[in-house]
Amino acid sequence: MKFKDILLLLFSITWIFNVQTQVVFDKTNYDFDELYATSERFIDFKVTNSGKKKEFLLSVRKPNEVTYLVNGQYLEPDSSLIIRLKPNSKKLGKFNYEIEVYTSDKLTPTILKINGNIKEFEENNLSAMQACPDFGKKPSVYATNFKLTVVTIDKETKEILSNSTVSLIQNGMPIGNWKTNKNGQIVEKIPLGYTYFYSTHIGYFPTEQGNYVNFQRNYIVLELSKDPKYCLPVPVEFQNPIKVIEPVIAEKPTEKIDSQIVVIEEIPLTIESIVAQEPIAPSTEIVSVEFDQIPFDNFDSKYFKPINVVFVLDKSSSMLQGDKLELMKYSLFQLTNYLRPEDKMSIVTYSSTAKVLVPPTAGSEKDFIKKPIEKIRPGGGTAGGDGIKLGFEQAVIGYIKEGANIVVVITDGAFNKNSDDYQKSIEKHKNFGINLSVVGIKNLLQDEAKMKEAAKIGNGRYVPIFKLADAQRNLINEIRISAFRK
Repeated sequence: MKFKDILLLLFSITWIFNVQTQVVFDKTNYDFDELYATSERFIDFKVTNSGKKKEFLLSVRKPNEVTYLVNGQYLEPDSSLIIRLKPNSKKLGKFNYEIEVYTSDKLTPTILKINGNIKEFEENNLSAMQACPDFGKKPSVYATNFKLTVVTIDKETKEILSNSTVSLIQNGMPIGNWKTNKNGQIVEKIPLGYTYFYSTHIGYFPTEQGNYVNFQRNYIVLELSKDPKYCLPVPVEFQNPIKVIEPVIAEKPTEKIDSQIVVIEEIPLTIESIVAQEPIAPSTEIVSVEFDQIPFDNFDSKYFKPINVVFVLDKSSSMLQGDKLELMKYSLFQLTNYLRPEDKMSIVTYSSTAKVLVPPTAGSEKDFIKKPIEKIRPGGGTAGGDGIKLGFEQAVIGYIKEGANIVVVITDGAFNKNSDDYQKSIEKHKNFGINLSVVGIKNLLQDEAKMKEAAKIGNGRYVPIFKLADAQRNLINEIRISAFRK
C-alpha cells in the first residue's frame, strides 16, 4: 500500500469517528476580560452526552498555569458533567491558554480556550498556584436557584404588612414582582447573588435595599415607614416585569430597515471634519411645544432630536460598595429601552485603564447594547480622565449633525487618576456641540462639587441617583432635556 493511501485510510478512520461525536460542550472558549484582586477567576464548561451509549472523560491536558476540577468521569446518555478551569498566571498582563479534553467518542481532543488580562493579583494570594475552587462555590454564570423568604413589616410597630408589593432586581434587570401573603411574606425560588429589594405598601413610603442572598442568607426583612399623605407608586415595569414598555415612536417611511447592528464604519479624523458635513433632514414634521407638556413616555421625533449618547462608566472597585452597580445597570437598561432606531449609543468603561465596551450603535440594537452591560464587574483604580477623553472620541465617531451629541459620565466619586487635563477635552468638544453631563451614583457630598463643576464646563447637568425611582427616571429625563427641540 502506498504511503498516500495509508494517510487516506487514517484520515477516513478519523473522519468516521468524529462524525459520530456524541459528547457536546456548551462552549469551547471563555474571555475573563480584565481581572482584578476581587474578580471571579474560574469558569465551568458543561459537557453533555447526547448519544445513546455510555461515554467517558478520558483526560484533561492543560498548561501548568491552569488548574481544573471535574465532577465526574462517566457520561451516561443524556447526562452531563462539569469541567471547572482556573487560570493562575504568575505575571500581570494578558494570558491565553488552551486545554485539551479527550473523550471516548472521538480520537482528537476538544480544545477549550480561556483568555483574559490580569490587572491585579488575587487577594490573599499565598501561593503562586492556587487550587481550583471546589463545587461548593458557584460561578455567577451558573447561579443556583434557592428559596428566599422576604417579610415586610411596619418600622415603628414591627407589625407584619400583608399585601405589600415586593420587587426584586438582579444585575440591573427585574426578576420578579410579588404580593406578600397574610403573614407578610413571599417565598420564592430565585438565583443566588446580589439582589436589590424594592417594596411598597398603601399608606407607607417605599423602602429599598441591596443584599447578597444565598442558602445561608435566605431571610430578608423589609421595614416600611408610615406616611399617610404620600406614597410613591411601584415602578411601572414591575407591574408586568416580563413585558418591556417601549417608548412611543414616530411613524417611519415604509422602506425596509436593515436589522443588522448599525455601527459607524468610517471614523472621522477630527471633530472639525464631522461638523462640516451636511445634516440629515428629519424624517418627521417638527412640532413646537413646551417640554412639560410632553408625556414622559413620549420620545417622538417631532419633539426630540436624534441623540448620540456616550456613557463613560466608572467600574472601579468603589462601585462594589452598597447598591451602586445595581442602580447604574438598572438606569442604563431603562435608557436603552427608551432609544429609537435613529439614536446612537456607545459605552466606555474605566477603572485603572479605559476601554470601549460598545462602539456607536443604533438604538434599535438593544440586545447588542445590553449584553456587555450585564457583564460589567467592578475592580481597580479610577482613571476618570482617560475615560472622559475616550468617551469624546466615541462621540466624534458617532456624531449626528443637527442632533444632540452628549457624553454622560456615571460615577460614585470624583475623577481621580490621570484627570488633570480632562477639562481641556471638555472645553474643546463643547465648542462643537458635544456636551457633558455627570450622573452621581450614591456619591458623597464632597464629590458632588467636582461633578457639578465638570458638568457646568460641559454645558450639561449634574444628575443624582440615590434610589430606584431616580434610576428609573433621572437618566431618561437628562436625555430628554438634551434632545428636546427648543
